[in-house]
Order: sequence, then C-alpha cells, then structure tokens
Amino acid sequence: MLAGVMVSVAQGAGGVDRGDRVDRCPGLVRPFAAQDGAIVRARVPGGRIALAVIADLLAIAADHGAPVLQLTSRGSLQLRALPDPLPADLVVRLEATGLFPSSSHELARNILASPLDDDLAALVGEVDAALVADFGLAALPGRFLFVVSTAGGAVLGEPWDAAYEVIDAHRGRVHAGSHAIEVRREDAVAELLHRARLFLRHRGHDGVWNVRDLPADSPMFAGMTPYAVAPAATPVPGIVGADLVAGVPLGLLRPSHVTALTEVTDHVTLTPWRSVVVAGGARHTDALAAAGLVTTAESPWSRLSACIGAPSCRSTTSPTIDLTTAAAELLTADGPRVHVVGCDRRCGHPAADHVTVVAPTTIDDVLTAAGARP
Repeated sequence: MLAGVMVSVAQGAGGVDRGDRVDRCPGLVRPFAAQDGAIVRARVPGGRIALAVIADLLAIAADHGAPVLQLTSRGSLQLRALPDPLPADLVVRLEATGLFPSSSHELARNILASPLDDDLAALVGEVDAALVADFGLAALPGRFLFVVSTAGGAVLGEPWDAAYEVIDAHRGRVHAGSHAIEVRREDAVAELLHRARLFLRHRGHDGVWNVRDLPADSPMFAGMTPYAVAPAATPVPGIVGADLVAGVPLGLLRPSHVTALTEVTDHVTLTPWRSVVVAGGARHTDALAAAGLVTTAESPWSRLSACIGAPSCRSTTSPTIDLTTAAAELLTADGPRVHVVGCDRRCGHPAADHVTVVAPTTIDDVLTAAGARP
C-alpha cells in the first residue's frame, strides 16, 4: 500500500482538546484567505435554493473569482479566488441574493435537512429564524451543525451536533451526541436551541467546536438518555420516484449545469453529498447527463471526491482536482469510496467509510486507492 493512502472513518472522538486551534469556517463577514484568494461560504439552511439565486452567485463568481461554485459537505455554496479584501460592490451583490440575512449569526446558520422530504421545509425555517433571533447563539462555532431529519434519514449519518428526528407528525427525538430526548413537534425548535445553549455554556473554551468533543458526562446531556441513531444509506445519483439525485463532479457547480437545470425546474435542493435533488428530474436524465451532471450510480463520480488542492490551496503542492478527474476516466463505479486530499487536514471528507489519498503525486496513487491497480 502506498504511504499516502489510508482508510479513515470520519468520526470524532470524545474529549478532544482543540484549544490551540482557530475555527476558520468562512463567511461573508469572515472570508478565508486561500492561496488563490478569498473564500466566501453562503449557507443554505435546509438546502432548497432557487436556480435564479445560484445563477446570480455564478455571475458574481465569474466577475470576481473562479467561475464555479463549490458544494460543501454542509450543503453550502462557496465562492473562491475572490479579491482580498472583498470590494464593496461584491459584498453588495452577495447580500442582494438574500443568502446572508444576519451578519451576527452568519457562521451559525448550518442546518441540514433530509433533501428528499419537502415537508421539513417549515421546520427548517423555524429553526433558522429562532437561531438568528437568539443573540447568544451567534457564538456557536462555524463547525456546529444542526440536522432536521425524517426517521432514520441519511443526514443523520453526517457529523451533526444537535438533530431533530421525526417520529410522526406530532412528535420526534432531539439528539445530542449519543443521547436523545423525545419531544412534541411544537417543542422541537426550543429543545434544539436549548441544547445549543448548553453546549456553549459547558464546552470549556473556544477550541471545542463540536458536541462529540465533550465528555460523556457533560451537563449538555442532562435529561437525555443514551440512544444510537440508525441512518439510512447515503442517496446515490439516480432516479427517486419522480425526482432525480444529480451528482456534481467534485462538487464544482458550473454554468453549464445550471443552464441545463433551469430547463427542468426553478429550484434544486443541495445535499451534503455534492449532489442536488431535482424535483421532477426523473424525466430529464439524458439532458442533465449531457450537461455533465451525474445521473446514475454506475458513474465513477459516484465514488470520487477531492479537496481543492494545488494551486488554489497553500497547504499542498498536490493537484488533487486534476488527478481525480484523470482517474475518473479510467475507473468504474465498483470499489471503495475515495477522497483525495492535499494534506492531513483532509478538507471535505465524507462522513461515511472511505479511502483517503493524502497528497498524491501521480494518477497511479489515486487508482491504487480505488482498487484499479494491484
């Protein structure tokens, strides 16, 4: 096995001390300075977004930076290679998209929802509104993640901090770490935010970013009982009823993708798996595939992902995007999931089991990890 190839499971261990590290999750009020320029992340609670808004973001990206949008593992959109500092006209245009309603709570608005269930939209909106209205919760780390899920939904397999899982129309479970408490639907939002306040009160210091970093006896879990979630498998690209889960290769959403999607629908739902759910898209797989989207699990892109790598990131000299793209042309859909990264930070790694290729220098490094080389 190559020295740069290893198997990893993206799960945090309890009691982690990150007191010497800084939360650098980007936003409009706090861009991240990468090698190729500033990065701004637009959070989309619940993932549902109008294609017109995505088109506006792409136009801004083309005018000021890299002419693509990155889909993140939090179901957000990133613009990169922007000027640093951000020009005033760029900030005005971003604010006009409506994706930045609160400068104080911008980094805290990380809310995933089961992307194939439109019935959760109202609850997501309630969580978002209540979060923004609570002054104290602006202190949540940019890595703190809320989830709203159907019973056993795949999003429960993501590294969330506080989650609401529907039991039926009248009740559900609020989860925190490996604990849960059953609540009425009307109390769900209050309980979720209560747990978030307890996290801030008892995390110890700013270097603790996530609930999984707390000790098992933390007061955050008061009144809860141990509970193990059982999430469904991650949705793969393909038809689901009348809808379509369309993968976005390497999470890079391009103008050609959006043009094709606009012919089908006026909105999509972003997922944390570098894909979008296209309402009514089952009838349009050929057109969307021709535009470069992944419409079947039989594509090698269903098992490949990568961080941005060189030359965009100063932490590596490995051209992760180029190497992964080249590998995709030689692979089948069979084999382990592979995530290619430029350094040990392993940005964007999947939550599920996967093979990580660290700082590859040749395409053979990626192919070996994917099982295409002896």
